[in-house]
Amino acid sequence: MEVVFAITSGVLYATGLYLMLRRRLAQIIIGIGLLSNGTNLLIFAAGGLTRSNPPVVSEATGQLQVPYADPVPQALILTAIVIGFGVIAFSLVLAHRVHQSLGTDDVDDIGTEARR
Repeated sequence: MEVVFAITSGVLYATGLYLMLRRRLAQIIIGIGLLSNGTNLLIFAAGGLTRSNPPVVSEATGQLQVPYADPVPQALILTAIVIGFGVIAFSLVLAHRVHQSLGTDDVDDIGTEARR
């Protein structure tokens, strides 16, 4: 299963980098989102895919049931998803405002307009 996640993560990285090298702002933003999702998937796969008990302390024993899943990668990925969503939302609003102001979403044209 880790191999499937590694291949999928690689495809997301490659597609994200390809889109980030494009000239349109919308494609750049989508590329950033794909790169972020590829990183999240890579961290998830690196955290180990096991069918373990959840990392919850039992009320009866007051201890974790061994073996248990590592909660750190799960918490890290959840935090990264929320932060990534905020960055993508802000970037989309910023790109929309640039398009309203300058009438284009081409990065080269935006640079030319900014120099005037």
